[in-house]
Amino acid sequence: MKFVFYNTLTRKKEELKPLKKDKLDVFVCGPTVYDLSHIGHGRIYVVFDSIVKTFKKNGLRVRYLQNITDVDDKIIDRARLTNKTPKALAREFEKEYLKDMKALKIDSVDIYARASDHIAEIISQIERLLEKGFAYIASSGIYFEVNKFDDYGKLSGQKLEDKFHTERVEHDPEKKNQKDFALWKRSSFDKAQDKKSEPSWPSPWGMGRPGWHIEDTAIAEKYFGQQYDMHGGALDLIFPHHECEIAQIEAISNKKPYVNMWLHGGFLTVRGEKMSKSIGNIIVLRDLLKNYSAESFRLMILQAHYRSPIDYDEDLIKQAEATSERLAEFYERVKQNKRNSSENNHLAEKIKNTRENFWRAVGNDFDTPVAFAILFSFVKDINPLLDNSSLSERETKSVINLLEEINEVFGIIKKRTKQTAPREIKDLAKERELFRKEKRWAEADQTRKQLSELGWVVEDTPQGPKLKRII
Repeated sequence: MKFVFYNTLTRKKEELKPLKKDKLDVFVCGPTVYDLSHIGHGRIYVVFDSIVKTFKKNGLRVRYLQNITDVDDKIIDRARLTNKTPKALAREFEKEYLKDMKALKIDSVDIYARASDHIAEIISQIERLLEKGFAYIASSGIYFEVNKFDDYGKLSGQKLEDKFHTERVEHDPEKKNQKDFALWKRSSFDKAQDKKSEPSWPSPWGMGRPGWHIEDTAIAEKYFGQQYDMHGGALDLIFPHHECEIAQIEAISNKKPYVNMWLHGGFLTVRGEKMSKSIGNIIVLRDLLKNYSAESFRLMILQAHYRSPIDYDEDLIKQAEATSERLAEFYERVKQNKRNSSENNHLAEKIKNTRENFWRAVGNDFDTPVAFAILFSFVKDINPLLDNSSLSERETKSVINLLEEINEVFGIIKKRTKQTAPREIKDLAKERELFRKEKRWAEADQTRKQLSELGWVVEDTPQGPKLKRII
């Protein structure tokens, strides 16, 4: 299968060509573990989980690496507020992050790599940058000198002469250029035993800790080397984070490009505004999953193109929940279909074309909105055949296989457990059916309302009334 993606680096769609035949190395920026994940984080990780699963389904041997940023100023600041050590806080929220990923059915990551476990690799990269003249030592730490790297800005389109602001580029009067970024931050103390409130490690330049950007390139170099296939993350990581990653490793290796394909997921806002604590509109992922299924969240995310913005409100997840439930119901209907002995050559062709067109859309810059439209059209065409029990044994298996193939990658169809209605519910349903036969419509409607209040609905089908639990 051919894969084409929009490459942020080249600003055009390109075919993905693995550096090693049938092997693919994918790195996605993981969380800074100082708080619970919100739905914006969930969006990015659902997208890349589905992309990687698509690769694996198509026979590529993928190594999916995700870093865990467990050394960061945000962690230090939060630890001080909560009277915890930075390490204890980071471990706590790393554990919670992994719980959230499991709840979202994200299980494609092969390696989770903590920054704190790769200090030796980080120091090695800094030493090489100093040797090559791309870094310099100041009293506060070590900085990368952006003026020395001619390609700085090629990912984001920023130029050094442009004025740009980011909260992650720190002001320091010792910098040669205020756009220079930290590779190593000296500790405010000199003894290793004093590092309870400030994580620090010994280095050739004294006690200190790594800067944000060097953590990721050191981890990636250890597992993938100095060039690899794909790097992903959120749109707001293009600058400065990914720009700085490129500068660091290409300065060391003199190999270009550092990464063949850069993918960036679009923003997720809430009612038109960026999520922030000051506004009070942050939606914690696990809070959402208390009321809605993982399948509905995944469907909500994947019904939008991964590069397009999503503006969240509760109607959006409710619609996705209803759609996911309909897909689950359709899947169960197919499994319970009364097989017909005759076969329809036209249907076999439809299943074949649906499969081909679905995956062709996915291969075209991961166009899930088009792919899902193809799936929904297929469901619409098959439902009348189920009403008439017009599927053969082989056709039924083919439809089931297609649905399971899609669900294995995207995780949008919920497995339903068989639900048996209590006797009082069955009695009410029979009573309603009797009222309907006697054309006592007002009483039938009142019984329907009673059933609804008890959490059940009666669906009138060609095979007769069926009770269904309201989700």
